[in-house]
Amino acid sequence: MSSSEHRDAEFLEEVRMCRRDDTPVVALADDLSGAAEAAALLRLPARLVLHPAELGVSVAAGEAAVVDLDSRYLDDGTAADAVRAALGAVGRSPAAGAHTDTDAAGSRAFRAVNSSGTHGDPLWFKKCDSLLRGPVGAEAAAFAEGAEVLVIATALPAARRVVRGGVVLVDGVPLHESPAWRAEERAAPRSVAGALAPLPTADVPLETVREGPIALAGRFRELAARGRHPVCDAETDTDLTVIATAADLLGHGARLLGSGGLAAALGRRLASRRAHGSPAGAGPAAAAAPGAPSAPAGPTAVPAGFSARVAAGDGVPSGAGGVARPLLVVAGSAEPVVAEQVARLVAAGARHLPLAPGELAGAEGVVLPALAPGAVTVVSVDGSGGIRPGAARAVVAGLARAVSAVPGRPDLVLTGGETARRVLDALGVTALRPVGEIHHGAVHCRTADGRSVVTRPGSFGGPDSFVRIAAALRPRHPSQQGVTQ
Repeated sequence: MSSSEHRDAEFLEEVRMCRRDDTPVVALADDLSGAAEAAALLRLPARLVLHPAELGVSVAAGEAAVVDLDSRYLDDGTAADAVRAALGAVGRSPAAGAHTDTDAAGSRAFRAVNSSGTHGDPLWFKKCDSLLRGPVGAEAAAFAEGAEVLVIATALPAARRVVRGGVVLVDGVPLHESPAWRAEERAAPRSVAGALAPLPTADVPLETVREGPIALAGRFRELAARGRHPVCDAETDTDLTVIATAADLLGHGARLLGSGGLAAALGRRLASRRAHGSPAGAGPAAAAAPGAPSAPAGPTAVPAGFSARVAAGDGVPSGAGGVARPLLVVAGSAEPVVAEQVARLVAAGARHLPLAPGELAGAEGVVLPALAPGAVTVVSVDGSGGIRPGAARAVVAGLARAVSAVPGRPDLVLTGGETARRVLDALGVTALRPVGEIHHGAVHCRTADGRSVVTRPGSFGGPDSFVRIAAALRPRHPSQQGVTQ
């Protein structure tokens, strides 16, 4: 290690000692599956609320509040107002336990991390879609209001979505040339900066990111002084960890905006504080080998008290009178992989109920049959005949009405953020408690009355996603015997 790297490492360790490890986090997302994903990746005790008013006046120290703004399909002005409402709904927590040591307060590291705001101010994170769908520009501009700088990193390496030269690449193909926006009504943006307009931004190339967090924090300050917000290239989880660490060095005046990849990096940073270890991937050595990819992302680690499976003895949750609840999988996404996921779950023994989109969108709706106690059932939209343009949201609304009317209070697996939110709205659910992540993006939550709800973005998960989720929630169910998890 060179002398400069040694000084940097000492400074980062000093920062870690001076920084409080119980900073509350408030995260905003534009759809429910993204909100649940962020809640799991932050690695903090969390509550997931479906309305900003549910936030209350403050967020407890050391905890996260994650809000689904349900704004993916709102117009720019309404979406921006939703962000502002959430920003205004959170008050400052008491500054209990604030540092008073004179020597520490006079140190360069203490000033670096505590120079602005109060100790009780939350750390703000805005979850955006890694494919830049929704009113991301309007929301980013509103989210930046009142911040000294908004640090932006939209890469999601775990899903093979990276940012290079300010352009999102999906499996190596520029977003605007890929089929990722095939279901959208407008053209895909050609760059992250273009999607974020009118927010004033400046691209930060990968070479700068890989200089390490101290140099990167300096670059962030330079851009902030010019009234620009940094849009960071990133290709690996290590890149994202460096970005999160650099933002952390800026203190409370910085906010973060990015995909689940940046949420995971922030979660790793927060976990390193609580563990009193050196910041994971923070030092210059983390970026010492430009171009070297990080290790493939494995199952997401979760905080103490979380579990990728349900609690012991809870494999077949009981409803009234101790009768096992049904498990209802709602495949509400039009992503091509979902059909294979349904087929594999059916092959494992689940019952399949394909529903015609015309009937779901019709005035009379669809009535689902009663579900057998303990059974695993999957409902999907039969897209073999196509779905009339502009009818997708009516189909989802009809699907939500049908699912909410099913007797027996089944546990639910909901794919697609729009489907998940409409179902929970129809059921009157206003808050969830995340308890674990079954696989990347598949987040297991509990309702206030104990029902299990798993949410997952429609494009996430391999062909065995539904089988894995069902096996985690129903490990002793006959249809899951012999399934390898």
